[in-house]
Amino acid sequence: MISTVHVILIKAKALTQETMKIGELTKKAGVSPRTVHYYESLGLITPLQRAGASHRLYETITLQRLEKIAALKKLGLSLEEIVDVIDLYFTEEGSQLAGKQRVIEILRKQLTKVDSQIDELSQFRSDLIKNIKHMERLYQEASERREKRPNSAL
Repeated sequence: MISTVHVILIKAKALTQETMKIGELTKKAGVSPRTVHYYESLGLITPLQRAGASHRLYETITLQRLEKIAALKKLGLSLEEIVDVIDLYFTEEGSQLAGKQRVIEILRKQLTKVDSQIDELSQFRSDLIKNIKHMERLYQEASERREKRPNSAL
């Protein structure tokens, strides 16, 4: 249960920094309210408080976290991977470096996986080309045999 002192501290903190409701946050971040709620459920972001009739208020740091999440997603990180590194970007400087190092490790693993997939797809492509040539040869042979037959019934 939240104490009265805790509530007062939350309200005081909200007054000393810029806060926004979910509509303003989603507009600035370019995400839907549903995305914000989903990210909250994953622990990627948290509202500062609820104002009045259960309206969530968000800090500027939440917008920054949403922007970082978008950047990490563009790099190819999954939300599960982002959960592991996001806090490292919003703590002391040494941890920010640790976060970047962790992202590098994840990206290197992805590169290895992509290289393997490229090799597999390249082999699949070669097999397709062989199969196409084989089928074209069979089709050509069947067409030539058909042309040599005298007026065969269809």
